[in-house]
Amino acid sequence: MMAQFVTDALIMAIWRRGKPDSLLHHSDQGGQYTSEQFQRLMADHGITCSMSRSGNVWDHAAMESFSSSLKTERTARKVYRTRDYARADVFDYIERFYNGRRRHLTSGYLSPVEFEERAKLA
Repeated sequence: MMAQFVTDALIMAIWRRGKPDSLLHHSDQGGQYTSEQFQRLMADHGITCSMSRSGNVWDHAAMESFSSSLKTERTARKVYRTRDYARADVFDYIERFYNGRRRHLTSGYLSPVEFEERAKLA
């Protein structure tokens, strides 16, 4: 399930934002990221793969923080009847709240959308 989720998320991001001139995708060495399907998708779109060292959570601290936020702010209290319900709820959390409104210390208390917009202007 997780491998399909991350593949769907990458496809959606490319579809919604378009393919940038260069893109680096950083992750841990989880099976969903090392899968042939995900690696092929990145290669097909010219995305450079970067992976943390085995067992070193500090290499991908931002993703660990997001995962923790998702679990504590949304999914930990819920039991999903189907995979589609889970997928829709996670999508809602990411697109409506996390990217659009949730402020982050590491980006100067901007939301990810605001941070990206400012980076485009720089």
